This record gives sequence, C-alpha cells and structure tokens, in this order.
Amino acid sequence: MKNLWLLFIVAVCLVGCKQAVQQEETEEWIQLFNGKDLTGWTVKIRGYPVGENFGNTFYVEDSVMKVKYDAYGDNFNQRYGHIYTNEEYSDYKLRVEYRFVGEQAPGGEGWAWRNSGAMLHCPDPATMALDQDFPVSIEAQMLGGDGTTERHTGNLCTPGTLVHINGELYEGHCYDSSSKTYHGDQWVTLEMIVYSDSIVHHVVEGDTILTYTNLTIGGGNVSPEPNLPQGPLKSGRISLQSESHPVEFRKVELLNLSKKRK
Repeated sequence: MKNLWLLFIVAVCLVGCKQAVQQEETEEWIQLFNGKDLTGWTVKIRGYPVGENFGNTFYVEDSVMKVKYDAYGDNFNQRYGHIYTNEEYSDYKLRVEYRFVGEQAPGGEGWAWRNSGAMLHCPDPATMALDQDFPVSIEAQMLGGDGTTERHTGNLCTPGTLVHINGELYEGHCYDSSSKTYHGDQWVTLEMIVYSDSIVHHVVEGDTILTYTNLTIGGGNVSPEPNLPQGPLKSGRISLQSESHPVEFRKVELLNLSKKRK
C-alpha cells in the first residue's frame, strides 16, 4: 500500500511538471534583447541627448548586453543612464537574467555599488529633461551582495510614483523585499508580473518576494521634478539602468498578458 501511494505521488508530480513545461513551450515570449545588438532600444544618459550612448556605455559582447564606464574618467558625476525599449507595455511578465561584475566606476555613489534595476512603465525618453536623473517609473531594484552582509534584491523603488503595500499607501522611496542575498558574479533571474496600474509581483529565482498595488504618478525622488499630472500609471516603456557599477544582462524577455485580460 505504501509503495502504491508513493507511485501515485510520483505520477502526480510528473503530470504537473509536464503541464508546466508544455505551458512554457506554448507561451509566446518576446525576446526584447536579441543577443546581437541594441536594436529595439534607445539610450538616455543624464546630461546627454536622447539616443547618445555616451562612451558606448551599453554594448553587446558574447551575446550579452553589458554596461561599462571606461569613458567616464575619474568621476562618474551622477551620469545615471537607462536603455529603453522602443515599445510600450501594460500587462506583461518580464524576465531578466543579470549579474554584477568588476569594480564600480570612480565617483559612484555608495548606494549604487552593485546596484541596477528594471524600470517599469517609463515615459518616452525624448520627453525627459536633458539633466533628468531617473524616469518617472516603478523600479524593480537589482542588488548584489558583498560576500558577507545580507542585501536583498528585487526591492521596490518609486521615482516619481506611489504604490500601496499591504493595503496601505507607501510614501517611502525604496521598500525591501524578502529575497535571499546573491553574492559574487552569479547570474540571477528576476521576474516582474505586471497588470497595468492594479498589481505587480516581483519574483526572484521562482520565489515571489514582493507584491504591491495601485500604481500612480506622484511623489518625489526625481530631479529635476517633472511637471506631470498625478494619476494612475497604467503603461509605458521598460528600461534597464547604468548607475556606476558594471552589470550584464544575458536575457530580457517579455510575455504579453494583455490578451489574457480581455
């Protein structure tokens, strides 16, 4: 009887695994990063015109999108950058595989050490001020560990935005997730499940580590502060950051969920 029960459990697990694999195979994932070049993306670095990839900050090598600061000299000087998709999205699952490498650029802020992020619902970078540091957006923050100290990744930051967490308005800037710490140069998979302005889940290595709701435009932490009317933040472009530490992205893919909501 015990053996029959074990066989039943194994059979159920095998069926579940097969269904999960079949679902993954039938889902129509869009490769936002094609593994060859930056086609489909636009760079905006603080202090430089939209489209100017200063110092080849964002580039592709060995099928990986990389971020470097060789041309920044001895002072990063808060030249925060972002590379934006040319398309806008509203309801989707975004999957990013990233890792931190090398040393931080001289002059980078302490908080920016092994720090990057995926910015959700961004505006067209052509609408941003020349010296604007961050887009009004929702950030799924990526952080790397120092080998010893606990440092969660997949956190939430809110440049120019507001959200609700556990049913209450969150008025801070960054909210810590419950993720594990990922040290060294290991690859980490971060997923964001986004339903317009209603709800967002952050998932790291298969574990849901943060959920928030009611995405709206408002709040500070963007300089200079853009003159945007407060209201729901329903859609926008997706961007990846350059904040002074070298970072690599080997996969950036999106599953459009808009059709599933209709």
